[in-house]
Amino acid sequence: MLQLIQTRVLSVVAWYHLAFFAISMAMFGLTVGAIWVYLRGERFTEKTLARDLSYFSGLFAVSILVCFAIQMSLTPLAPGANLTLSVIWTWLELSICMAVPYFFSGVAVSLALTRSPFPIGIVYGVDLIGAAAGCLGVLWLLTLTDGPSAIIWVAFFAAIGAWLFGSSTISDQEWAEVPGGRALRYPLILMAGFAVIALFNSNSQLGFQPLVVKDRVETYRTYNFREWNSFSRIASVDIGVKRPRLWGASPELPRNSAVHMRFMNIDGLAGSPAYKFSGDMNEVDFLRYDVTNIAYALPDRKKSAVIGVGGGRDVLSAALFGIEDITAVEINPIFIKLLRDKPGFKEFTGFSHLDNVTFEIDEGRSWFARTDQRFDIIQMSLIDTWAATGAGAFTLTENGLYTVEAWVTFLDKLTDNGVYTVSRWFSTGNADETGRMISLATAALLEIGATNPADHIFLANQGDCATLVLSRSPFSKADLAALHGISDDMKHRVMLAPDRDPADHSAALAGIIASPDREALLAITSGLELDLTPPDDNRPFFFNQLPLDRPLTAIKLARSLGSRDAADGVLGGNLAATATLIILFALALLLVIVAIIWPLRRAVGDAGRNVVIGGTAYFLLIGVGFMFLEIALLQRTSVVLGHPIYSLSVLLFSLILSTGIGSLISEAVPIDSRARFVAWGLLTAAYIGSLPYWAPDIFLAVSDGALIERAATCVAVIVPAGLLMGFAFPTGMRLISAIDERPTPWFWGINGAAGVLASIATVGNNIANGISSSLLVGAVCYLLLIPVVLIFLLREDSAAS
Repeated sequence: MLQLIQTRVLSVVAWYHLAFFAISMAMFGLTVGAIWVYLRGERFTEKTLARDLSYFSGLFAVSILVCFAIQMSLTPLAPGANLTLSVIWTWLELSICMAVPYFFSGVAVSLALTRSPFPIGIVYGVDLIGAAAGCLGVLWLLTLTDGPSAIIWVAFFAAIGAWLFGSSTISDQEWAEVPGGRALRYPLILMAGFAVIALFNSNSQLGFQPLVVKDRVETYRTYNFREWNSFSRIASVDIGVKRPRLWGASPELPRNSAVHMRFMNIDGLAGSPAYKFSGDMNEVDFLRYDVTNIAYALPDRKKSAVIGVGGGRDVLSAALFGIEDITAVEINPIFIKLLRDKPGFKEFTGFSHLDNVTFEIDEGRSWFARTDQRFDIIQMSLIDTWAATGAGAFTLTENGLYTVEAWVTFLDKLTDNGVYTVSRWFSTGNADETGRMISLATAALLEIGATNPADHIFLANQGDCATLVLSRSPFSKADLAALHGISDDMKHRVMLAPDRDPADHSAALAGIIASPDREALLAITSGLELDLTPPDDNRPFFFNQLPLDRPLTAIKLARSLGSRDAADGVLGGNLAATATLIILFALALLLVIVAIIWPLRRAVGDAGRNVVIGGTAYFLLIGVGFMFLEIALLQRTSVVLGHPIYSLSVLLFSLILSTGIGSLISEAVPIDSRARFVAWGLLTAAYIGSLPYWAPDIFLAVSDGALIERAATCVAVIVPAGLLMGFAFPTGMRLISAIDERPTPWFWGINGAAGVLASIATVGNNIANGISSSLLVGAVCYLLLIPVVLIFLLREDSAAS
């Protein structure tokens, strides 16, 4: 639960893509805790087990609150964009602060595994089943309270664990004098204290909340509304009566235009303006001047849909242009509550005056896959802000709305003359997001059988914004006249149109839309300086245009950044995020060497050569293989389920539960012979290696299912892998212990270190080579276990017990 909620908090304080960082620090802390138990081996015995478990569980609970309070005061600027020693030091502080609670948890888990009278497979399995329950518990907890308060409730649950351990009769030795021992003897008092703090925190503006969000200082006076849920934190700022904020404002916008605005941000930055509206369309007439709304000038369009409601500006735009039937699809129920139900907000936004609007609380892609409705216009405008793009907010993040498969779904829900309109950021002189958008549009058109994609594409820009109007059928003369008419009236620049030559700087775009098939399109886009290949569900990283699969080109781009206009835009954000990934990997490597490798170096001093080489290779491979599979499936199921919190909860629940069950089964059906090990290794590698070849088709087939159906499908795909991988760790420990028990802590540490570093490396590999490649890496790791075990650890066909 702590790990999952930390990903939500990091998404607010920094960026979502740091979910891998939360996973990495959890692995690190747990491993260091296990190592500390090894180094203090004589201090812990079965006689003191109940007392020790209660004590360290209590420390786990207390450290959650203390470290989180410290974390709320730290200012983790993006190190890729602000590379100073102070920033790196802050990230090191954050790393240690996040890892400390896991250290105490790791001590408790290690003691339970190594000092209890129960078989290791049973203890390990029960522990993982508890962790799996926590994955689902997070979804429930985050519907009841905010992120910081949820972490305090986790401390409460940890204190319950301390109380239960203290009540155990497994040992009866009295408490020794240890630091904090007197206070920790009474976990019921801790539980009461944590409950009081959590309740106060969730019902007061004066509790623990982040002081710095996205590089900006916050206080409780910053917002007039703030609410968390499992999706995000939504906050509202009243900015008063000002000139309207438009994404691509026409120079024809009257100088005296003014409107009362509230800016509603998502996780501290990406957001949407909400305009005061009392039912008079003249109040929002300024929306006519935004380039994002040019599609509404098309004649005879009566039914539209909006993907991502936010503050409601796109819904108001549709109503302004006279659309008779409007469907608004929004995944986050907080936005709908604000627009429709929240006193003080519903009167401000005035949506009660629009009786032709239907709200759907659902993930956009899934809802469109399920609906039988057809629309004349589907609009998706800027699901972020320019500041977020420039900071690299989404560079490392998968997005299921910007893939070929998703756009084919949207095109399929259009009427015969319907259009799908998408707005993205535009940088003068650079293709970046606009080029990626045109590449994606071309691929989707080719996928539905369009013979000449150029006849279906109209692109106009204004300032930093470009709007694509993508027609299911070739544009008619009347439609083109309407689009040119509004573009001319508003002085928008037409960049691409079937009846005009490409505008300046559009030669590359013209080459893309001239592609006769997917192979030609891939050849053109993969040969450009930036990565403009059309993203698909295997590489759903639309926001990253840095060609990580071509390292030399990426380095060249980084060196030339200072002289480019994109330094503060898309490319600059891509480089900042990638540099962050590299720096965090370096910090993790430093922590691994200092806290894991160096302290354990003596553990293998007297062990035999075969044990050291074979055991190190074995636990390194299962650590890397498991993490490559976990992160790959995390990003792949995020596309299927529609939001990262769903994929985190479903994936970790399925993987942890099935791994735990596999561990339990390994006690009853041990892999204790060469033949059994070879069979298990081949079966595990075959299943994982086969996933890229059939799982995508399964996921696509259920894309029109309800969330519970899609989640069940993900579980069905994940569980067999987890069951098989659950055999790996206890089997390895039994193999090593049968030869020499002394170096087992070293191998435990190697396994943890491999997981820490692999969690970061997998993200980079997924972006560069696709999620399928990471699954194949995982399969190879498990396949290589066979020669490692046969050569070094199990030379004879005898029991490993």
